[in-house]
Amino acid sequence: MTATVKQMWRHPIKGIGAEPLTGVRLETGGPMPLDRAWAVLTGKAEDTGAWQPCRNFARGCFGPELMAVTAETRTDAEGTRITLRHPKQGEITLNPASDSDQLVEWLQPIYPAERPQPHSLISAPEGGMADASFPALSILSLASLRALGDALGQELDPRRFRGNLWIDGTEPFAEFDWIGKTLQIGAVRLQVVDRITRCRATETNPDTGARDANTLKALREHWGHTDFGIRAKVLCDGEIALADTIEVL
Repeated sequence: MTATVKQMWRHPIKGIGAEPLTGVRLETGGPMPLDRAWAVLTGKAEDTGAWQPCRNFARGCFGPELMAVTAETRTDAEGTRITLRHPKQGEITLNPASDSDQLVEWLQPIYPAERPQPHSLISAPEGGMADASFPALSILSLASLRALGDALGQELDPRRFRGNLWIDGTEPFAEFDWIGKTLQIGAVRLQVVDRITRCRATETNPDTGARDANTLKALREHWGHTDFGIRAKVLCDGEIALADTIEVL
C-alpha cells in the first residue's frame, strides 16, 4: 500500500464552513489546529465552558444550507478573523470573540425557521467541539468516497463529510482495518481509535446547500452500516502536508 494525503481541511466554526489547508503542525493529544474551535448554540442551550453534545449547536444535519458555507481563517497580532462565504448570503468577516450577533444575523436567513434558532457564537474548550469523546483528527478515504459515489450513481464532494485528512491509494474502506493501529503521516504518529458514524449532513451538496444524495441509505444497503472515516489521536508533535505518505506501523 502506498497511500498519500490528498486533501486537508479544518472547520473553524462547528457545522459552518470548510477551509482547505496545504500543511499544518499538530500537537500531541490535540485536534487539527482551529478545527471546531468555535460553535453556534441554538435553542435553550447555554455556554457551559465545557464540551457539549452536537444537538446543542447549529449543524448541517439540521440546516442543510450551512453545508454550502466556506471559510478562511486569519490570525495575526490583532487576533483571529474568519471570513465566511455562502452562495445566498455573500461574505462576512468576523472576530469570533466579539461578533456573535453579526454571525447569528447572517445565519438566520439560511437556517430553518422550524428548528431551535441560533443565538450565540461560543469558544470551544481545549480540544475543540468535535463529535468525539477525545480531541480527534479525522481521516477519510477518497477510494471509499468513490465507492459510495458509484453506489449512488453520482460523484460526491469530500466536503459532505467534513473530514480533516483525505487520503488515496488504498482499497475502499480499508481504513477500517486500521482501528487500534498506529499510523505515520509526515513527522506525526497517530493512534487510530474508532470509526465515524454519519448523520444526514452528508446528504447535502456543499455547492448548493440542497440535499441530493441518500448517503446513509447507500451505506446501509451496500455495507451494512452508516460509518465513514476513522478518528485518531495525535501521539507526537510534528508537521504534515499534502502528498505526505501514510505508513501503517
